[in-house]
Amino acid sequence: MEGSYAASAAQARDEILSMIPAGATVYRCASMTTTGIGLWDTLADLPGVKVIDHYRPGLSPQQSMEQRRLGMLADVMIASSNAITLDGRLVNLDAVGNRVAAMTFGPKKVILVVGMNKVAPDLDSAMARVKHYAATVNALRAGYSIPCAETGLCSDCGSPQRICNVWSIIEGQMAISEGRIHVKLVGENLGY
Repeated sequence: MEGSYAASAAQARDEILSMIPAGATVYRCASMTTTGIGLWDTLADLPGVKVIDHYRPGLSPQQSMEQRRLGMLADVMIASSNAITLDGRLVNLDAVGNRVAAMTFGPKKVILVVGMNKVAPDLDSAMARVKHYAATVNALRAGYSIPCAETGLCSDCGSPQRICNVWSIIEGQMAISEGRIHVKLVGENLGY
């Protein structure tokens, strides 16, 4: 994996935009971090870039799922990581699994934007942060009617709307995929 640091959200946005080739297909995963830095507003101005966005208004559940599948074949995936450990492990938890699947295999390039608030000292702390903070806040933001969205505390529910289904811990990439994942660490608190 590769990594770089940007002191500000604006700097991160500009550096990420410069990493996207003209005419690329870009898979947009749900991320308050990438939305918060204004990435999607300016990405549309890049020449010939096509965004695969399964959250577009008006998509049926079947169309949304098809967009998720198409995202696996994108040139570039842009998302965030729920947490990163001091030794560089990326820790993520998904509802459906499309984001973590695409992080590990599929798109030619994966760019992950990570704010300093997502840095955890170790794996246990990272997993606790994800399960007991990020997932709960995301469930509340999404308007799901599940226990954590109502109480603010994870109860390890069995709800059909549960968003804590697929864990991923990425420690690196094989040489054949060298440089495929690029982590852009930002010197600000971003997202959940």
